[in-house]
Amino acid sequence: MTAEPLVLASTDDRGVVTLTLNRPQAFNALSEGLLEALQAALDRAAADERTRVVVIAAAGKAFCAGHDLKEMRAEPSQGYYERLFAQCGRMMMTIQKLPVPVVARVQGIATAAGCQLVAMCDLAVAARGTKFAVSGVNLGLFCSTPSVALSRNLPRKAAFEMLVTGDFIDADEAPARGLVNRVAEPEELDAEVERLVARIVAKPKVALALGKQLFYRQLEVGIEAAYGDAGRTMACNMMDASALEGVQAFIDKRPPNW
Repeated sequence: MTAEPLVLASTDDRGVVTLTLNRPQAFNALSEGLLEALQAALDRAAADERTRVVVIAAAGKAFCAGHDLKEMRAEPSQGYYERLFAQCGRMMMTIQKLPVPVVARVQGIATAAGCQLVAMCDLAVAARGTKFAVSGVNLGLFCSTPSVALSRNLPRKAAFEMLVTGDFIDADEAPARGLVNRVAEPEELDAEVERLVARIVAKPKVALALGKQLFYRQLEVGIEAAYGDAGRTMACNMMDASALEGVQAFIDKRPPNW
């Protein structure tokens, strides 16, 4: 018998790619194998021109419990840990660099690097009852790499409190803190994800690609440089056929023909 894939991938006829973490017995902990499989799946989605949205989901009761601690403890050397966290960082940055929106579909728990994964996705929808934490500090390990994503989603004091206490927040708190966009009852989670995805795929792909790239670039520079970059990006976007058609359709008071 062959082992099940660590990441299940499917694509619908709209170009919506769903990548499902598939280590349910281990709460989808990010083993080296799972990181490698997710990296490969994201790379394939990025290379496929048909891709419009990526949804990152998870099998079983939990979204992701962070790194695989048993695997980490088996080879305690600084070189190994640096390679592992670099591998994880590359995967996380691939999500941000994808030219399409990435949506996290979250249930159960998302802890440590699992919470980081939610924070790195562009959008997130969580089932009511889901709990989030960066709880490494409870084991004597400050969640340094998750702090990069968390501090770019939550207000500073809220992020730092989670990092230094290891305490959980629940799904009802998460939208107010900026970690997720929407919360749904567990039985409505797929429908809520679909509502968000449908709103995205109705928009021109070029506009979303340019916009996502600019969104993250401008966050990392001063405001004057951000406005310069944004102006150039918007001018390029305006010359795209979909934008010209969209503006003309607004003037003509008709639906755009994309």
